[in-house]
Amino acid sequence: MRRAFLLALACFSFSSAQNTTTELRQQFAAQNITALFANDAGYTAARQAYNLRYTVLPIAITYPTTVEQISTVVKAGAEQNLNVVARSGGHSYIANGLGGTNGSLVVDLSKMTNIIVDPVTFNALIETGNRLGDIALILNDAGRGLPHGRCTYVGIGGHSGFGGFGYAGRMWGLTLDNVLSATVILANGSVVTVSESSNPELYWGIRGSSASFGIVASIEFRTFAVPPEATAFEYVWEMDIATASNAFIEFQTWALSGDVPAEFGGELFFLKGSEYGQVEFAFLGNYYGPADSFNSTIAPFFSTLPTPAIANITQGTWIEALAATAVGDLNTTTQPDSNDTFYAKSLMAPQDVPLTNASITAMVTYLAQEGFNSTDFWHVEVELYGGIASSINKVSLNDTAFAHRNTLFTFQPYASSPNLLPPYPSTSFGFVDGMISSLTSNMPSDWNWGAYPNYIEDRLPHWQERYYGSHYERLQALKSSVDPRDTFRFPTSIQE
Repeated sequence: MRRAFLLALACFSFSSAQNTTTELRQQFAAQNITALFANDAGYTAARQAYNLRYTVLPIAITYPTTVEQISTVVKAGAEQNLNVVARSGGHSYIANGLGGTNGSLVVDLSKMTNIIVDPVTFNALIETGNRLGDIALILNDAGRGLPHGRCTYVGIGGHSGFGGFGYAGRMWGLTLDNVLSATVILANGSVVTVSESSNPELYWGIRGSSASFGIVASIEFRTFAVPPEATAFEYVWEMDIATASNAFIEFQTWALSGDVPAEFGGELFFLKGSEYGQVEFAFLGNYYGPADSFNSTIAPFFSTLPTPAIANITQGTWIEALAATAVGDLNTTTQPDSNDTFYAKSLMAPQDVPLTNASITAMVTYLAQEGFNSTDFWHVEVELYGGIASSINKVSLNDTAFAHRNTLFTFQPYASSPNLLPPYPSTSFGFVDGMISSLTSNMPSDWNWGAYPNYIEDRLPHWQERYYGSHYERLQALKSSVDPRDTFRFPTSIQE
């Protein structure tokens, strides 16, 4: 009897799904909205996640070209009680842009790539299907720039919706700090403008957790005159544990000293050493001051280090420096995007409680020993957010939904499978987790570290607190107000 009931339920569910698919096809066709469903040519490639650890099967992937078409898709999804998600560049680490779980309705924004720079204000209206590299090129043609990351294929929608760190950040702030207004499609299909004077609470929320509240179709950004000169730099050493630990300690001392100008943006980079007990230690970034002041700017830190094995310096224009440190071509139309199979985490270290020497040494020791034994391709980035001159930390905590305005460094431990393809080694999760615990276990038990929402993971305990801190309850209230049926949902969306 029970078997018969389950078979009947399965038949009903299959029939219901067929009906939903048929209805969606009809609705999208009536509005000339391109959509791919399972078994359609192109669907398999379209639903592939950037991180190949994830296999996600959306009910459909839509490609709107206008705000009106986005509204149609959202309303259709809401009527069918589907979770609706936006995909900009598609680089979510846990496939949130595909819904994170099967059955989502995806609003792929890749056909919406207009960029208009106002000739008077120099504000830029950017549709959210654009990728960072292409934006940089187009803005540069107008003599303008925007702070953003160096991975060129990342989409501006997610990047600006949850943070947006780049080497110009200490000078100009995070990407989201320069959002002046946006056009947002809500769960009921209505189209609203958000800014300081229009829907100010939603304007606050999309600058830190935008995908939970609506589909952001376009954003008006404040842009900046590009600096007349720029220096891209990369120095690499092979170091033992003591030398690398001391180098990191000196880097933190320099970062806290007040000697680091806002025009400096950089990070440390750790990779596998050539033998047990060694690490590859890199210092890289961009400097936007006069070229002849670069050496004196980094000297307080650099003079504490041994002679580097590799030194690559590019001095020239703003766009040349961006290209020199970019991951991928700035012109993303020249070749397809790549994929990876990886696990990554993050830790945002507060500036008012600096890392202890013990925590730094413990992490370097872990990388030099456990890291050498690992067969993964791994790295750890230590991005400099803070320091006295940092524009990132000068923004008041409650001005945006971004919850980490007291950050000195953001760590990103990242490990790929040996051939960058599935399956992902089960042991690698613990290996990456250990990179973080090597730090936290050597800090005070009440150390108030955070996590960066753009380096998202789905294994983080208490993720609501780590990603959103004191802002989470306010974000929950906003979610209840603008999306009471939880239409825009994915594994790490704001939960009522």
